[in-house]
Amino acid sequence: MSVLLQNVTVSYQRRPAVHHVSGRICAGVATAIVGPNGAGKSTLLKAIAGVLPVDNGHVVLSECLQNELAYLPQKAEIDLSMPMTVFELVATGLWRTVGAFARVSAAGLARIEQALMQVGMQDFSARPLQALSIGQLQRVLFARILVQDAPVILLDEPFNAVDASTTEVLLGLLRCWQIERRTVVAVLHDFEQVKRYFQEVVLLAHEVVAWGKPAEVLTVENLMSANERCAHWFDRGEVCHTEVVAPISMHIDPMAHEHCGHMHPHNEEGA
Repeated sequence: MSVLLQNVTVSYQRRPAVHHVSGRICAGVATAIVGPNGAGKSTLLKAIAGVLPVDNGHVVLSECLQNELAYLPQKAEIDLSMPMTVFELVATGLWRTVGAFARVSAAGLARIEQALMQVGMQDFSARPLQALSIGQLQRVLFARILVQDAPVILLDEPFNAVDASTTEVLLGLLRCWQIERRTVVAVLHDFEQVKRYFQEVVLLAHEVVAWGKPAEVLTVENLMSANERCAHWFDRGEVCHTEVVAPISMHIDPMAHEHCGHMHPHNEEGA
């Protein structure tokens, strides 16, 4: 399932954090969002997930409803105060299809057990979440994503502060999702992971600096430009609005490029 970003602007208290982002995240492609700290990476991901409202522009999902997204926020945003076991948390991944109050069926139970096995947490089913290490918790959260079985998977810094063995397991799941042609979008800081596991990368500094293949985007020139833009970003101005036609299909402009990445419409001369 592809995701179309059409002139997306997102703000906090009317101060722009993401500004006029346009591009196509193609179906079945793993896309990384990178950039300096405070560049708007998590904000853009939350806008795609529907967690934050868009002030201007549109996020268009092809053949996919908002509740068919699997979204994993940063660990600091996850509330662990509720008394819940590993099994109970992973079982919430079934809510999208069976509801929050339905009993877990035999088929659902099998999905949960299989997911816990895939992340190596099958022996921790009854353990309280508060008793887990950071790496164990992240494995459980990935198991929940497996149970959700969503066509679009959004991950916010999924490998941050996670031990090496857990990271290896979770990157293995990422490989599986690519084989299954799921659309994965992840906010990352490790450029080596981006180069090895992601086909596309968005370099963000509140606006798109570059969008394309990792080797083309992660250049010294582009990274310096991103740092420079963030250092001089003027976030005290009000959100500006541009004329955006309500999307009817996945196409912004019949003359725009159809490939993944940042949109570059042709001019009238076809340049």
